[in-house]
Amino acid sequence: MAVVREFTLPDLGEGLTEAQVVRWLVKVGDVVAVDQPVVEVETAKAMVEVPCPYGGVVTARFGEEGEELPVGAPLLTVAVGETAPTAPTGGTGGADAASAAKPAGPTDGGEATGARANGEEGSGNVLVGYGTQAPAARRRRVRPQAREAARPAERAPAPTAVAVISPLVRRLARERGVDLTRVRGTGPDGLILRADVEEAALTALTAQAPRTAPVGQTARHTARPETARPARRGSGGRRVADGLRVPLRGVRGVVAEKLSRSRREIPDATCWVDADATELLAARRAMNASGGAKVSLLALLARICTAALAKYPELNATVDTEAQEIVRLPDVHLGFAAQTDRGLVVPVVRDANARNAVELSVEMARLTEAARAGKISPAELAGGTFTLNNYGVFGVDGSTPIINHPEAAMLGVGRIAPKPWVHEGELAVRHVVQLSFTFDHRVCDGGTAGGFLRYVADCVEQPAVLLRTV
Repeated sequence: MAVVREFTLPDLGEGLTEAQVVRWLVKVGDVVAVDQPVVEVETAKAMVEVPCPYGGVVTARFGEEGEELPVGAPLLTVAVGETAPTAPTGGTGGADAASAAKPAGPTDGGEATGARANGEEGSGNVLVGYGTQAPAARRRRVRPQAREAARPAERAPAPTAVAVISPLVRRLARERGVDLTRVRGTGPDGLILRADVEEAALTALTAQAPRTAPVGQTARHTARPETARPARRGSGGRRVADGLRVPLRGVRGVVAEKLSRSRREIPDATCWVDADATELLAARRAMNASGGAKVSLLALLARICTAALAKYPELNATVDTEAQEIVRLPDVHLGFAAQTDRGLVVPVVRDANARNAVELSVEMARLTEAARAGKISPAELAGGTFTLNNYGVFGVDGSTPIINHPEAAMLGVGRIAPKPWVHEGELAVRHVVQLSFTFDHRVCDGGTAGGFLRYVADCVEQPAVLLRTV
């Protein structure tokens, strides 16, 4: 007998309270497995494939493509069925068949009981509020002839539920081969976070270091191939007498809120300088000619930023307005602006200060690819302490960027273009870049900001300066 289970939109983490249905991956009548992605939704921070914690037949879907649903709203219903195996009459087989055919109810384990009756197990990787393991079974009388058959099941330990709040964490664990039952969560009440999965994957990778490929090859070969994505639907809107009104929500809404808050709260100031990037470009060519993973120009600029922040730690900070305190942060989580079909996003490289140029290049390439494919997680777009903005890719020289609240500073990089430049006392054509630096005047004075920018310019003009910090 089938039991219909309702699957609601889970909490996707990062304080998100709603999501927009982008594309259904299943239709009514389809058979789904436990943890199979059933719908693609767009939150204010990322595109997410939501897996269903139930296995069975889809009986209903809620929400049309393009519709916005709050967390906790029904997504679909699944009929979780059980098939009674054919068994000999009499003996313990009859008891087993009768037990397997017993309909599951909401109070006696439902889908997990059905899964065990069919020789399957739940994923164990639960969404908060949607466990795929059975709750404690209700006690029931066992006929004498079935007692011996029942004892092994009674002695078997119940599967351990894993505390995972986000389906993205579960997907990351599957992609990197991490057993979540062996991961110790560092979140509230032992919640397993993305950082916990990454640390477990790194630990496993380190243990196998003699057998692994170089960094660049590892990143290239372990990345899951992406299939072609369908064209995104337009942002919609409604036509009225005064034009087209487009709802300010999703990514655009989050950007608008953050930038407005930045302007309201942060007394920012900007300084800029031109720098001769000819030697930096030559250094990059030499690095990439030596073989191994290629180093991007953005990664070199990121490495310069982390070196500058080590010299001027006042700028790796945030302001606690309630406590009226400046909080200087020990680690650099470097955000970098990336333009995607969904708009501007800022992926974050964790512990950028502990990475070299090659490692920065590999991680930034991975995050950029994930962002443009719409597969980046909300956690990978949060927690930055400093932002690098390469607006030179748009063919412009300068800008006065708005600080990414609640950070305290942002470095902007314009296009690198050949220009007349006085080099070693003679006029020459050199590759020149304009650097702009916007900072929160509450955390430092102009002398600190100017010193930071001058150090960055010196490293761009003479990359050998960085050797002092290696």
